[in-house]
Amino acid sequence: MSSLRSLYLSNNNLTGNIPPCFGNITNLWTVDLSSNNFQGPLPVPSPSTFQFNASYNGFIGEISSSICQLSTLLNLDLSNNNLFGNIPPCFGNITNLKYLDLSNNKFQGPPQIPSPSTSNFIASHNGFTGEIPSLICQLSSLWYLDLSNNSLFGNIPPCFGNITNLKYLNLSSNKLQGSIPRSLVKCVSLLSLDLGHNEFSDIFPHWLEALHLEHLHLRSNKFHGMIDLTSFGLSFPALRCLIISNNNFVGWWPTEIFLNTSLDAIDLSNNNFGGQIPLPSPVTNYYSIASNNIIGNIPSLICKATKLVFIDLSNNGISGSLPQCLVNFSTVLLVLNLRSNLLEGTIPQSFSSRNRLMTLDLSRNQFEGTIPRSLVKFKHLEVLNLGENQIVDMFPGWLGTLPHLKVLVLRSNNLMGLLNIRRGSHLFPRLRILDLSDNNFSGPLPANLFMNLKGMMNYENEQEKSLYMTQFFQMTLYENSIIVTMKGLKIVLVKILIIFTTIDLSHNSFQGDIPRVIGHLHSLKGLNLTHNHITGSIPLTLGNLTNLEWLDLSSNKLIGGIPSILGDLTFLAYLNLSNNQLIGRIPQVNQFGTFSRDSFSKNLGLCGTPLTNACPDNVQPPPPSSPSTFEREVHESWFDQKVMWIGYALGNVIGISIAYIVFEMGRPKWLARSVRILERKIVEYREKARQKAIEFV
Repeated sequence: MSSLRSLYLSNNNLTGNIPPCFGNITNLWTVDLSSNNFQGPLPVPSPSTFQFNASYNGFIGEISSSICQLSTLLNLDLSNNNLFGNIPPCFGNITNLKYLDLSNNKFQGPPQIPSPSTSNFIASHNGFTGEIPSLICQLSSLWYLDLSNNSLFGNIPPCFGNITNLKYLNLSSNKLQGSIPRSLVKCVSLLSLDLGHNEFSDIFPHWLEALHLEHLHLRSNKFHGMIDLTSFGLSFPALRCLIISNNNFVGWWPTEIFLNTSLDAIDLSNNNFGGQIPLPSPVTNYYSIASNNIIGNIPSLICKATKLVFIDLSNNGISGSLPQCLVNFSTVLLVLNLRSNLLEGTIPQSFSSRNRLMTLDLSRNQFEGTIPRSLVKFKHLEVLNLGENQIVDMFPGWLGTLPHLKVLVLRSNNLMGLLNIRRGSHLFPRLRILDLSDNNFSGPLPANLFMNLKGMMNYENEQEKSLYMTQFFQMTLYENSIIVTMKGLKIVLVKILIIFTTIDLSHNSFQGDIPRVIGHLHSLKGLNLTHNHITGSIPLTLGNLTNLEWLDLSSNKLIGGIPSILGDLTFLAYLNLSNNQLIGRIPQVNQFGTFSRDSFSKNLGLCGTPLTNACPDNVQPPPPSSPSTFEREVHESWFDQKVMWIGYALGNVIGISIAYIVFEMGRPKWLARSVRILERKIVEYREKARQKAIEFV
């Protein structure tokens, strides 16, 4: 193979180690081993090599100093491996090197500076420490520098202004501090500056307007003070991306400040800006002014920005009604977040079927009326949060036809009635978070609804390959978040993990037993049924919820003993059974030893550790469960639920019949006779259903 000049092996799923004789192929010019599964130490090609690409493999270990002998090397890409240790100091001796990519490895120590000929130096996502070496200022040919996502600290060297060819500078996600050196104004070719996620403490660098920046990222620092907003658009005429979120800036943005700009992305969130809503540019696709002090109405002119993909106006003081156009103006809109404002009136009823919304969050406002039935057209919707409003409606079971819905939050409204889901209706197949707490729901707990929640049953689903609930396109700034009651506390979840599955039906008026079928929801992390009117015993099938981390059944009317099988739930960190009518000895097995007396208080019939009242000698712990017991409970549960639904339905019939008979007949004996007939039918139906359940088992 002495005449071999080029070796291309990329994207072939090759495995194993590269043979040691690899370096003996003396005339190789180009070597591409990228995107395979190679392992072992990094091979070093022959000194004649011009281009060496070993990226996206599993190479491990330190870089051999013999790589510095590749004096003719122009391009070196070692990114996305498991390489570690320090970079050999001799890297600067590879005098012809133009392109160097060491990103996404585990390198440590101070970053070594390549030769002055280097134009692209990428060392992001490593463990480099120390200050940025001032030697980097000698790279006069450098135009692309990325040292982001390391642990570099200190100030940016003032000599950075000497790198006059620099176009792209990314130092984000380090521990840099101080001020931005004014010498950067000498980098007249600079187009993109990303200093986000550091500890810079300075006023806004207005002197940057002397450059022709297209991208300015200063998010998550300690910048502060007033920004001169009156001429901002004129100061940065070429700017396409303005990201200054999570700082302490103040000021009032003029309403039309961005209208004549070319800004694709505007993120002013988490500052102290006030005033009215500044309108986005017609070409803007990402727009966030969340968590400021913005007031006033949402102007209908915002609907002229038809390229908007993300709108986040949450956590402000925005008032008034929702413009009708806002729900239909764009066919590319994925996120509309208006959470935590002062919006009022009704939610627009006419949503377009062309809508591609994935997230709709109108929670924590003052919306009234009903839930728009046209939401059923949102075939791409994954997150729907209408919680903490004043909506008056029944349970929107019709939302269950949405094929991708994963999060449904309707907490703290005036929703009422029964959760009557027809058996076998195949609704809510992907739902993972269901929060109906603090409403006026009544009737039995919805066994048929639980049976539909396939997304909580650990079913294999080829379409669920993402880590988070909603997966937007790569590099987006937006992150979904919701408030959940977790272990008795309200927690804000950001970037909701796909494995996070919860049901919260607390603070309603549900009655009857806990459906045994809830034990099929094997991936459930949290179950909250507190403050209802639930009766019966704690079902043994809860012992099947092996991923359960918190369980709150407090403030109900539960009876019987505590199943010892709950002690086998090794992830269960929070248990609240207080304020019920439970009796007997508290089990002392496994997880039960981790719970405090608060978990069992206000159950007058309970005894044993951790309570102070000891058990009499004749009190026995509850019997262990068995497979036959579990199967019987599952079979019986459906018949119990059916009987309860019939009871509620016939109860409603009785009420209607009474009103009808009194109005039409006006005779008490007709009323009494009709009521007796209906009551007899209820008793007969319940007895028949019970007999069928016994025969079936």
